[in-house]
Amino acid sequence: MDVVLYTGLRRGDAVLLGRQHVKGGIATIRTAKTGAEVTNPILPALQKTLDKGPTGDLHFIVGKAGQPLTKETFGNRFRDACNEAGVTKSAHGLRKIAATRAAEAGATVAQLEAMFGWSGGNMASLYTRSANRRKLALSGWSELIGGE
Repeated sequence: MDVVLYTGLRRGDAVLLGRQHVKGGIATIRTAKTGAEVTNPILPALQKTLDKGPTGDLHFIVGKAGQPLTKETFGNRFRDACNEAGVTKSAHGLRKIAATRAAEAGATVAQLEAMFGWSGGNMASLYTRSANRRKLALSGWSELIGGE
């Protein structure tokens, strides 16, 4: 779960991500859907999860026997866990949360595209428009006041 939440990768890319993609605390992977190269720092919260494991040698997301999961198996297991918790969500919702958090933190359209492997501005614009408008408005006013 944390691999998707803290990288924003689609489930198909998240199940492929492993130590071979990480150099100097930075993970780089070419996405299956678009072929875009995505670069993510291994954030402290994700590193803590990876340290606790279990992880595999070539895949951070593994099953009970340490074997890599397919994107379908990962998605099904995630949905099952959500259902058990009484939540009607999917693994893709974690990607949406990651994009929303980045937009609310002030990531630009260009930054969102680089972070999530998008192009053309449509998806990134959706998240920047959907970001917490109150927070953005207050931030804008704060900048105006600070400039006086």
